[in-house]
Amino acid sequence: MRTRSLLALAGTVAALSLTAVTPASAAGAVLTTANGDVAVGDVLNASLATGTAATLYSSATGTSGVSCAASGFSATVTGNPTAPGTATESLTSHTFGSCTANVIGVLGVTGVTVNNLSYTTSVASNGTVTVTPASGSTIQTTVVLRTLLGSINCVYQAPSLTGTANNADNSINFTSQQFTKTSGSSLCFANGYFTAKYSPVTDAGAAVTVN
Repeated sequence: MRTRSLLALAGTVAALSLTAVTPASAAGAVLTTANGDVAVGDVLNASLATGTAATLYSSATGTSGVSCAASGFSATVTGNPTAPGTATESLTSHTFGSCTANVIGVLGVTGVTVNNLSYTTSVASNGTVTVTPASGSTIQTTVVLRTLLGSINCVYQAPSLTGTANNADNSINFTSQQFTKTSGSSLCFANGYFTAKYSPVTDAGAAVTVN
């Protein structure tokens, strides 16, 4: 009888132990949606948050420069480990449209083009988003401006960009990320500070949450 009781006790302890570890082993991935974990190979998309603009201003606190009413990105998920951790993506498209400028001597904006794609994007469980170029490359944006003297190209570069993911509105926010002018006329401001909020980030139409 005593042996049988000890066996029953041992079985109960084992069952309780399995129950205790089940939640950890079943934890979700860093990137999830209401449909479950985001799969490697899925393409995430986002446009500007309603009522916002993507800006490249000449100073971190100023309002002189280029403002775009439209912008969006697409990124392919390359890694999505169990949370907590860091998911990775390949940023393959980043576009801008409906851009204007309020720089003296500039009549308008012909276009804003992101060069040197693709970029690697990492998303950590704490919400930190980091965008980096391929080894030996740089993050680069070319702004084409219309002036009285014709069209000019302003090329800006940055070693990396840092943003923040927010689950409250499934957004990614970049604030005053500094670019340095590497070529262009004197009408091109020396530094560009990039600010934009993209929301919601979606996977096949479902909002993405960072865990």
